[in-house]
Amino acid sequence: MTHAATVFDDRPCQLGEGPLWHPLRQQLIWFDITGKRMLSRTNAGPQEWPMDEMVSAAGWVSQDELLIGSESGLYRFNLETGTKTLIAALEADLPDNRSNDGRADPQGGFWIGTLGKAHGGGLPAKGAIYRFYRGELRKLFAPIAISNSISFAPDGKSACFSDTETSRVMRVALDSHGWPKGDPQVYLDLTAQGLNPDGAVIDTTGVMWLAEWGAARVAAYAPDGQFLHAISFDAPHTSCPAFGGDTLYCTSALQGMDAAAKAANPQAGKTFMARGIATGQKEHQVIL
Repeated sequence: MTHAATVFDDRPCQLGEGPLWHPLRQQLIWFDITGKRMLSRTNAGPQEWPMDEMVSAAGWVSQDELLIGSESGLYRFNLETGTKTLIAALEADLPDNRSNDGRADPQGGFWIGTLGKAHGGGLPAKGAIYRFYRGELRKLFAPIAISNSISFAPDGKSACFSDTETSRVMRVALDSHGWPKGDPQVYLDLTAQGLNPDGAVIDTTGVMWLAEWGAARVAAYAPDGQFLHAISFDAPHTSCPAFGGDTLYCTSALQGMDAAAKAANPQAGKTFMARGIATGQKEHQVIL
């Protein structure tokens, strides 16, 4: 199966991440983490919100409000006024950490992962994955070196996540309130292929669409873990996909690319789209 991915937005991101299709606004919102900005594009043109710290992921609360994960906390952010209100501090005792991957779950909660800002090979894992639900922020899994792949089955009965360094995507059962129950199990082990799981989204049929950092693709995996096919992108570091209807969007990054790699990949860091891919779940509302 071949689908043509085209550039949706041509502003290069140092570390594009966290795309969110806002179902009420019919608008894609995403982040350039190390660039400390949130971006969007509508028919009226590009939009950008500069931030005073690194921001990485969001869920929608209402027509005009998001819950945004940043290096210091979870914030309620108004897209029209630009005002933000702290909802919950995130790892206030770990100033060298920042937020990374995140997504709202079917029960109205919001999962957010963290990592050490200076993390590199050989350093100890400093991150974790948390869930915010109706006023409570609870640590779910730790230690995590590079938190990613947070995504949810359409029936709300399981969640997936990864520590990119392990090359494995885990799956854990959820109770009726969306909290994990039992131990996570290996859903995908990509070690043999040398693939690095990054952001992920699950469509209405339960197929996972996984960005694989360094592989210039988003790969589709069946609920049983079988590889189905992949979509290629003109950027080596695909970072996170999101669905808006049947259109798959994907952010990418310039991070880790030297001058020669950037010259060879002029579209790197841009945000892409591919139409007619699959039917995505409607992004879930965060209930505050």
